[in-house]
Amino acid sequence: MYAIFSVDGGPKRVNHAAAAVGHRIYSFGGHCSDKDYNGSGPIDVHIFDTLSVRWLQIEYKADSTVTKTPLQRYGHTVVAYGDCIYLFGGRNDNGACNVLYKFDTVTHVWSQPLVYGLIPNARDGHSSCVVGNSMYVFGGYEDVFDSLSQDLFCLNLETFVWMYVPNRGIPPTCRDFHTASNINGRMYVFGGRSDMDGPVQTSEESYDSNIVYFDTCTLQWVVPEVTGEIPEGRRSHSAFVLNDKLYIFGGYNGDIKQHYNDLYCFNPAKNSWSRSNIKGQLPCPRRRHCCCLIDNRIYIFGGTSPRLKNWEKFASLTHIQSDVMLVDHSDLYVIDISPNLKTLCLLAVIENDMDTNLLPKKIPNI
Repeated sequence: MYAIFSVDGGPKRVNHAAAAVGHRIYSFGGHCSDKDYNGSGPIDVHIFDTLSVRWLQIEYKADSTVTKTPLQRYGHTVVAYGDCIYLFGGRNDNGACNVLYKFDTVTHVWSQPLVYGLIPNARDGHSSCVVGNSMYVFGGYEDVFDSLSQDLFCLNLETFVWMYVPNRGIPPTCRDFHTASNINGRMYVFGGRSDMDGPVQTSEESYDSNIVYFDTCTLQWVVPEVTGEIPEGRRSHSAFVLNDKLYIFGGYNGDIKQHYNDLYCFNPAKNSWSRSNIKGQLPCPRRRHCCCLIDNRIYIFGGTSPRLKNWEKFASLTHIQSDVMLVDHSDLYVIDISPNLKTLCLLAVIENDMDTNLLPKKIPNI
């Protein structure tokens, strides 16, 4: 794996949500500490074109379609299904939400599908992933109970019927800001922030390093026995699936006040973890970022990092809120899983400060 280049000047966002359709990445909402950030009004949608390597922002038209546009939010999830992206949950100053929104990536028009069944309570910090024609939603923080959740819901994306899925087996503990990823009909849940008191949030946070999966065929939760280099428990990390393997990047552990910029791989066939070696300049340690995979390339963007090494201790001694000691990012990093010979040669030219003017104008792929 090679970190081949980075781009700055994108949307500065944390706790946003993103999904890839075709060669484009769609980023929705999030918040930012900048003074010019507008936390009210319609949610902002930014598109990164991986071919032109440029960001653009959707401009809303002043017509009736805006009324079906979700408001700005953070802690929500999005999933891609066909040419559409479905947004669920999240919160803003008005509280959390449980309305389902649909974004058409062809027309750039929002809609609110009419849903049926047992609708999940409003929440944020949950996870969502698609298995077959269904979206599974797990955990998060529920406003109505003012507590963490370990509930699992399933939405059929063809009929738009919600269903509560009873917990069988050994489900993950109540948690928020974890990840859920589908591998061959199994939804793998990793990380997140739990509490020693269970669903009630106290100051006693807990970070579980176990990986748990929900088998959508048997409707059972399973905790596999794993081996290898097991990553430390964390929240607000990102995850993606490649070649039937699960990868996680970055995140934060509140017990040890540690931000991460590591990449770990879980192989379900062997139930083993390993740490991936990435050459080149990695993103700085961060949390609350997004990560998408397109054509064997990982795109990591946004998030937040500490300004100082001992930022938590400094904040407590100076009575400054810890979030003030964090810096939000507008950068995007591209990691190539298996770069071709052309890419490797170009990287060698750049790393050795060679004169790029001597290169031919057109270099064929090899």
